[in-house]
Amino acid sequence: MNIENTKAQMRKGVLEYCILSILDGEDKYASEILKALKDAKMLVVEGTIYPLLTRLKNAGLLNYRWEESTSGPPRKYYALTEIGKEFLKELNTTWDELRNAVNLVTDTKQ
Repeated sequence: MNIENTKAQMRKGVLEYCILSILDGEDKYASEILKALKDAKMLVVEGTIYPLLTRLKNAGLLNYRWEESTSGPPRKYYALTEIGKEFLKELNTTWDELRNAVNLVTDTKQ
């Protein structure tokens, strides 16, 4: 079993949650989302994030708007929809429960 594959699968499992959390309260364009993920040590490449943003938009969790940029072409800013905000609330609860459960299991082993 390859440890790098397992670590990548763990990151992929929480990537949607992280993107929705990054957009909670503030619209961002893809490069800002990518930077926030990289700053948090989530190893993500552009080729991964764009299809994911499209999937989240198609699911009704995100919408976007175009905004002119002073330093290049217009930028597509993503924002949570009302459905996205409710979805994120549910994920927050699920994440807390999952984190607590994993901590209970793994902390007893140390």
